[in-house]
Amino acid sequence: MSHYSPLNIGSLKLQGNLFLAPVAGYTDRAFRSICAEKGADYSFTELVSAEALCRNPRHYISAPLAKRGLKEKFYCIQLFGADPDVLSRACALVAPLQPDAVDLNAGCPVPKVIKTGAGSALMREPLRLGRILEAMVRSSRESLGGIPITVKMRSGWDSSSINYAECARIAVEAGAAMVSLHPRTRAQLYSGKSDWQHINDLASRLSVPVCGSGDLYTPEDARFMFAETRCAALMFARGAMGNPFIFSMTKSFLANGKYIVPAAAERLDIAIKHLEMLAEDLGESRACLEMRKQFCVYTKGIKGGAALRKKLVRALTIGEYKENLVYYIQ
Repeated sequence: MSHYSPLNIGSLKLQGNLFLAPVAGYTDRAFRSICAEKGADYSFTELVSAEALCRNPRHYISAPLAKRGLKEKFYCIQLFGADPDVLSRACALVAPLQPDAVDLNAGCPVPKVIKTGAGSALMREPLRLGRILEAMVRSSRESLGGIPITVKMRSGWDSSSINYAECARIAVEAGAAMVSLHPRTRAQLYSGKSDWQHINDLASRLSVPVCGSGDLYTPEDARFMFAETRCAALMFARGAMGNPFIFSMTKSFLANGKYIVPAAAERLDIAIKHLEMLAEDLGESRACLEMRKQFCVYTKGIKGGAALRKKLVRALTIGEYKENLVYYIQ
């Protein structure tokens, strides 16, 4: 059984069910475009503040953060916030960007997000979560042509408050067209092991697609998640960082049981392409600074990678990046 298949999310018809998850600081427009080129069927922007968007819509609509990537056929803008009215207005404001869906972040565990009542803090207030989604769905119908509104959440706030089933039920009743679950609690952050049984349980409960997330690093992981959880789709997060090839590799593995791991030169060649595309959005100086963390993951596992990273974190121009990589990509 392949597990790879088309998927409908409300009115949105996707050609496949392998997604790129939203990862703050990493899933920029350039990277999303590269992942789409390498086989991602659907991708999510980095989380966008609904409050900030409402305060300065012109900036956010013109900035690359929420724009569609050049190669992205299908993409979703992910918003975070805690006020139904603000999220409703934010949905309407992204209309010029023509996203294929809008997602509510109910899973981010970082303090600066949860202190505002947003992200995974919403799982402590399921009724508020429902009101927000109702407002977003209504706004989509009025301003976005009824594109799907979806939600990404965690298993709960901590081990004593595992309430993903309740939150997901309320979300679907409010009109959410898909629920994505990262089966860790907020207290776990990204430590420990994600509990895929929670994804399996949720998939058996809901009438809408469930997308699984958590501990997906290899094509084998993807096949195991599909088989063990019966999720309709899955999203690669940290497993895709520095490795956009994970999508084509996984498609090959699910289809015929084998795949080819790209050589270091191919990975670094894509990293340079990523840098050049990012420079078109941000300018060369800022792109070179932003790409330092990206190159740290692109060079992971490469022979001599530690020494190379020490050089790359000092690079200030695209030319300097290329000079340091010439030995590896020639």
